[in-house]
Amino acid sequence: MKTSTTSIKQSKNRNPASGPIVRCSWASPLGPMTLAATSQGLAGAWFNGQKHMPATEAWPEQSDHPVLLQAQVQLGEYFAGERHLFDVPLDPLGGTVFQQQVWQALLAIPAGSTTSYGALAQRIGRPAAVRAVGAAVGRNPLTILVPCHRVVGADGSLTGYAGGLERKTALLQREQAPAATISA
Repeated sequence: MKTSTTSIKQSKNRNPASGPIVRCSWASPLGPMTLAATSQGLAGAWFNGQKHMPATEAWPEQSDHPVLLQAQVQLGEYFAGERHLFDVPLDPLGGTVFQQQVWQALLAIPAGSTTSYGALAQRIGRPAAVRAVGAAVGRNPLTILVPCHRVVGADGSLTGYAGGLERKTALLQREQAPAATISA
């Protein structure tokens, strides 16, 4: 099992030095995905048609981009049960400083466990911002790699997932994380 990890590149706006965004399609076991990258890292990973997915048609297709190749390999390892943490560099598309703080906190949720929106708000030092944390989780542009699927309701129930609750359930089952297991 590979155990390396990565972090969110913090920025208020996308750094023009990151270069142009390129994309590729990847056939995951849970449905087709679009992966996007800059020269600095993976900018996005979305299930096709998921909520908050940007229009990607204008981005050139470049399936041989090194970051996209690395992401495809690591996602393949994840779905084969060989990887739960990713070390592909991340350069998320968009996001406010607050959203990026939430996305960074998502990286600390270990595979095989879940946490609640309230616990995540506590973790980032904003205990009253539970709804804002939920909104930030929903806007995560790096599905699976930044594990927003590991966030559940306070009672352990499955709540919204931009990629659909069926996929959230499948991802948690793949990681052997019972929905009712909450980690703070």
